[in-house]
Amino acid sequence: MNIIKINTKNKAKKLEKLKEENFKLRKKIAENFKKQMYIEWSIEPVPEWFDHYIDLYSSWGWDAGNAYWVERGCYNILAIKENANILELCCGDGFNSKYFYSSRARKIDSIDFDPAAIKHANKYNKKSNINFICSDIRKDLPDNKYDNVIWDAAIEHFTESEIKDILKKIKNHLVENGMLSGYTIVAHETSKYFSLHEYEFKSKEDLLEYLNPYFKNIMVFETIYEDRHNLYFYASDGLLPFSKDWKHMVSK
Repeated sequence: MNIIKINTKNKAKKLEKLKEENFKLRKKIAENFKKQMYIEWSIEPVPEWFDHYIDLYSSWGWDAGNAYWVERGCYNILAIKENANILELCCGDGFNSKYFYSSRARKIDSIDFDPAAIKHANKYNKKSNINFICSDIRKDLPDNKYDNVIWDAAIEHFTESEIKDILKKIKNHLVENGMLSGYTIVAHETSKYFSLHEYEFKSKEDLLEYLNPYFKNIMVFETIYEDRHNLYFYASDGLLPFSKDWKHMVSK
């Protein structure tokens, strides 16, 4: 980086020039990511995972669109204790692994069945405490116990019977009072939200019913936007975020 010589007199002028240059760069970057979005998602076959740099630099960063894609990482962080050992199911591009979960984790095993997703994650979102693994969670999970399991934007990619089977496996891979957290989407009234989804939940009550056999404490909550209806969930035999005795909160 070149050293910029500035003083009080020329600071404002140089700063405004930099802002203008950065504005043009952001616009150019947004245009490139829009092209990537078109190629990936308008021409078959489309992937089952999403490159969230498109969200960062185009959908959100330039068009000032909805910030719901950021909710997922933020809500999952609330479930993660400091220095946690984490299992992330269906990690996709690895963006949330790096930019949200890794700052609180001792180690993350991030799994996806798609070799292209794992290749992308290792190239663009690698970090020393993240281990990206190519594996099908219906068949294999690492032989470890975890403080947290994150199943984000993926539970809907499995059939009803597969969801139940995977939930059993998750419970067996959690430490005592470990926590499952994640996100999914509510189905449209007349059709699936996305053709590659196997089972889309009808409501927060529907999702609660699936989680109920495996955990003592469950919270399912929603955020609703014009173009999507989101469900977030916490499940554990221990305390949940925002529960009465949660140490990170005080209330009256």
